[in-house]
Amino acid sequence: MSAPGGIGGRQPKAVLSALVVLEEVAACGPGVSAREISRNLAMPRATAYRLLNLLVQQEYLVRTPDLSGFALGSKVTELAGMATPAPLPSAALEVLEQLRGSIRGGVHLAGYLRTGTTRPRVRILDADPDYPIEHEHAITSDLTVSAIGRLALAESDVRTRSLGYALQVDELRPGSGCLTVPIRDRRGALVAGLTLSTTSARLRDLGDALGLLMPGRERLESALTDR
Repeated sequence: MSAPGGIGGRQPKAVLSALVVLEEVAACGPGVSAREISRNLAMPRATAYRLLNLLVQQEYLVRTPDLSGFALGSKVTELAGMATPAPLPSAALEVLEQLRGSIRGGVHLAGYLRTGTTRPRVRILDADPDYPIEHEHAITSDLTVSAIGRLALAESDVRTRSLGYALQVDELRPGSGCLTVPIRDRRGALVAGLTLSTTSARLRDLGDALGLLMPGRERLESALTDR
């Protein structure tokens, strides 16, 4: 028997499951629903609901104002500061500013993280203030809907990885789309993606669109990985 107040029996598994749910909310961002969490983690919906309610009761999570989703609570931000990404190096910010000044369209930078699970995590590191990202929650929670997420998924397939880019046209919004090129570390691992968000017509001239991003991609790799 475990000592009073100790952890025994099935409790360690329950604690780990709660931490996995907490990590998923942090990765997906504010507004993720119980159904999405259940699907992403391949977890029974009843289990996901039970853990989410427990985390809300303990203030590790909060419900969004419309009660349809969840976000990190005060205890998490106090303990780990998970809601605030580390600031980008000044050299990387300079590259992004120069690109935005020379390219008509939104220029965004996303980051990728692989944890113990096989599903990559996506976070927007720096969004173009003049071209706000639409559907940010969908982009970070469902990797199939945008070029940002598709680039991460392409890493596991040699055929798509060899393309060196990911593309989405007319799917999130008719008449527009996005193109993302990879930024890799010294070992060749994907760490970030440089994205151009613009009109569908412009993206159909793929060579021209890639030509706009590639010089900036090389400079960002240097700035972000200290090459």
